[in-house]
Amino acid sequence: MAELKEWDYNLRTVFVDPIKREYMASIQNLALLVMLLALVTTAVGDISTEEDFVGCQNTVRKWAASSDDKVKEDKHTLQDLLFFLHVPRTGGRTYFHCFLRKLYASAHECPRSYDKLRFDPSKPDCRLMVTHDDYSMMSKLPKERTSVVTILRNPIDRVFSTYEFSVEVAARFLVHPNLTSATQMTGRIRPKNNGVSTLDIWPWKYLVPWMREDLFRRRDARKQRFYKDVKGSYDSYNMEETVMPLHDFINHPVAHDIIHNGATFQVAGLTNNSCLSESHEVRHCVRKYQTLGTYVLDIAKKRLSDMLYVGLTEDHKESATMFANVVGTQILSQFEALNSNSDKTANSKTELSSSFPDSEHDTNHLQNSTDDQKESETSSLGAVDTTNGTMTVGKLMDAYEVCISSLRKAQGRRRIASLKRISPANFSKDARRQVPDVILQEINSLNRLDVELYKHAKEIFSQERKHLAEKLVEAVEQKNALGSLYGTSTWRPFLLAIAVLLLLLLTFFIVKARKQTSKLKV
Repeated sequence: MAELKEWDYNLRTVFVDPIKREYMASIQNLALLVMLLALVTTAVGDISTEEDFVGCQNTVRKWAASSDDKVKEDKHTLQDLLFFLHVPRTGGRTYFHCFLRKLYASAHECPRSYDKLRFDPSKPDCRLMVTHDDYSMMSKLPKERTSVVTILRNPIDRVFSTYEFSVEVAARFLVHPNLTSATQMTGRIRPKNNGVSTLDIWPWKYLVPWMREDLFRRRDARKQRFYKDVKGSYDSYNMEETVMPLHDFINHPVAHDIIHNGATFQVAGLTNNSCLSESHEVRHCVRKYQTLGTYVLDIAKKRLSDMLYVGLTEDHKESATMFANVVGTQILSQFEALNSNSDKTANSKTELSSSFPDSEHDTNHLQNSTDDQKESETSSLGAVDTTNGTMTVGKLMDAYEVCISSLRKAQGRRRIASLKRISPANFSKDARRQVPDVILQEINSLNRLDVELYKHAKEIFSQERKHLAEKLVEAVEQKNALGSLYGTSTWRPFLLAIAVLLLLLLTFFIVKARKQTSKLKV
């Protein structure tokens, strides 16, 4: 037995152990080779990533340098053309219907300017452009003769509102039996209507079809009982069986591309609806490397600071009053001056229309909605006469309040009718309060550029408030000074002239009386 063990030991020593050692050595060499290859790949990848970052950085820097406009000498003065840069879900439509359509005649509104894909400069005499198009539209306008105004909103509230409106509009299509029917009907209706279609408006032309398809998919799934029946009390922002949950919405690539930091990209002129050829590459780089977002934010801040007016959705009443005082009064004065001299008006209008660069005409602007017509009728409520020079800020605000009340009622009725189709989901302020803080924090993080831009907008609003107060005080002082002037320097010569005239009359009558007395004596 001992001899057998010794033989087995010798056999393993002579044959097995060398093979094992060789195998282990091969494994070790292979492991070293893999590690070396990984190190090389990582190094090459780092070099490639670094080169890509540097390339992106140069692209963004070049765009920022070309976009750093010279600051206007007097940003507080309204120029010939007013460009209302309408950031979606900030209340801009009420300003358009209840302020601007009262101040500007339809002949002065630039053609296809509101909620359209391109600006058409072919129509002369246009002095107002209100649009969801971004700041890159300025490349088509006479920059030195254009004033820009906008309204910003708290980023979290704007994302909520964007989600709700996307669902609301998409839900209107649920009257159809299926998605194919809804799509075909839309295509048939669009050529027959001259109104403005939500499906032609940025960003809704991307968000509504996406949400519409999702709503039909979930409804079909419920019909096939892939989802349980909707019962009881649910979180309206997390009803997976009925509508896309808010959490899924904010994390979708479409939201990252269009919604998050949307205000900053719009003011910077870098939306996916931009007129700039380099916008796609710049946006891609900023999305890929977040640190490059500071360049975009800086440009957006500078442009915001250079605008005639910046309002805040949250401070609605004060923002509207400030708009009436800062913008409305200047529009009234501008048209009063134009109406006082028709020759000068004709010359200035011809000059303005010839200032627009040539632009390719877009014939693909089919619409399918009468909403714009209805809102146009609503905006006529409380209409004001701006031609006789008697319009005041008080009258303008009174007309605004009448108009906005009717507009909100109409929008509310349409909203209720749409949301009934996805019942029991019901978007409200109370429902928003039930959304977990973790989602609110996520929205805040995803919109870090918009958060900073909104802070800047609040600072500008505070400065505008101070500037307006100083201007009103100055106007009162001037009025008092003029009143004092008319009470002394102007009236004194007038009274003196009357006294002299009375003295002359008295002298005349005395002389005449003496002559008559002399005749009688003779």
